[in-house]
Amino acid sequence: MNPTVNKTILDNGVRIVSMTMPHVRSVSMGVWVHVGARDETDAESGLSHFIEHMIFKGTVRRSAFQIAKEFDAIGGQTNAFTSMEHTCYHARVLDTHLETMVDILSDIFLNSIFDEREVARERPVIVQEIGMVEDSPEEWVHTMMGPAFWGGHPLGRSILGSRENIQAFDSQTIKGFFKRLYQPDRIVIAVAGNVAHDRFVERAGPVFSTIAAGNGFAPRSVPATGWGIELKHRDLEQSHICLGMNGVSVADPRRFAASLINTIFGGNMSSRLFQIIREQRGLAYSIYSFLTAFADTGMFGVYTAVAPTDLHTSVDLIMDQIQRLKRDPVSDGVLADAKAFTKGNLLMAAESPDSQMVRLAQNEYYFGRTIPIQSVIDNIDAVTAADLLCLAEDLWSGGNAALTMLGPGVDRTDLSGELAL
Repeated sequence: MNPTVNKTILDNGVRIVSMTMPHVRSVSMGVWVHVGARDETDAESGLSHFIEHMIFKGTVRRSAFQIAKEFDAIGGQTNAFTSMEHTCYHARVLDTHLETMVDILSDIFLNSIFDEREVARERPVIVQEIGMVEDSPEEWVHTMMGPAFWGGHPLGRSILGSRENIQAFDSQTIKGFFKRLYQPDRIVIAVAGNVAHDRFVERAGPVFSTIAAGNGFAPRSVPATGWGIELKHRDLEQSHICLGMNGVSVADPRRFAASLINTIFGGNMSSRLFQIIREQRGLAYSIYSFLTAFADTGMFGVYTAVAPTDLHTSVDLIMDQIQRLKRDPVSDGVLADAKAFTKGNLLMAAESPDSQMVRLAQNEYYFGRTIPIQSVIDNIDAVTAADLLCLAEDLWSGGNAALTMLGPGVDRTDLSGELAL
């Protein structure tokens, strides 16, 4: 049975989008806000993520312990995340506990008190989270790529913010940011699973309709991309490498071709990078390419970790494969395999209420409607080898790749001459 999608817009602008999946027993719900790290000033950097933590720390009706206990009592799973463009508070429960989930999520979203004592207790937790990222070379070299590629634009900052900012934030700062940016026309309630739309709106609508309209805020600035190089010495066994190049935005019509290029280049175990760098040359255990896409821009990246003596060889091999994508059309067989892989992952994810909840919200934000999965499949099938060649040339003609490196001796490594696109 095909899932049914419905949408209701409340009087204050909050949107409720649901997908009924009658073949499952659970319901996934997300309260999304179209506010993220790129909407912060330098002094506010880290506030969106701080609010994500604080939202579970107590309301007028519930303490932090009661929030956790009530979710645990119904076997529910709840969490939150902050991205550059969104913040999401989400949960998944059995369909019999839908009303309880709505009650708890709406309570923490609408009635959090942001108590100063809880703020003080959470500061060191977030500082430890920053330290945890810095202690993970793979994560940290990706974080370094932000300023190397996006420069001083907010997209170049860490979502976590700086230690100095975290120590400076207090309850009043958090409340002010929340009130100013958490506006109803930027809120989407997405729900997927064994749920009836009308029943859900009947329960959630009156609660979320109480959010008062705001005064709006400045539109996001479009970043320029750069070709920075950032090298950091650290006493490690491996040198960690991240390369960044121009990519496509979330809504770019070429996103289907970009996804296939990513799969062919370094998106799975049969990809060119994995086969050459790991299988044929034995230079790395982990190597992959990735796409980072936003509303108005994007980045195409590569990560690997190799022995310090293999840095130049590895970068040369990666850059050779980029030139190959610009120069040689992929074969029919390679393209067919990439399409099958991409469609298979898409269809398997569609079986998950969590994945469908995320997809509902993102489609609503970026397109204003739900894009049927069959439409996505049709667009993937329509991509030709010539499309891939044209996209690679458009994205990577001229300039250099941005580079970040972390490991032993990398501060003395000169790879600038090897990064030409």
